[in-house]
Amino acid sequence: MAQLTREIIRDDVAAVLGLPSSELDDTANLIDEGLDSIRAMTLVERWRSAGADVDLVDLVGEPTIEAWSEILG
Repeated sequence: MAQLTREIIRDDVAAVLGLPSSELDDTANLIDEGLDSIRAMTLVERWRSAGADVDLVDLVGEPTIEAWSEILG
């Protein structure tokens, strides 16, 4: 499995939100930034395809890039 770095996670999240990755704070609540269940599932599927063992429930509990980096890294 390729490791999902914080930078990759931030870039992927920014892509599904339609934002520049530089606008995302690693500690910001991604739901407040516009993340919904469809976009979250898009990320889960993308990361599963990259070999990550991730579930939507893992992500929604603490929807920040910082937390996801811990889960996925």
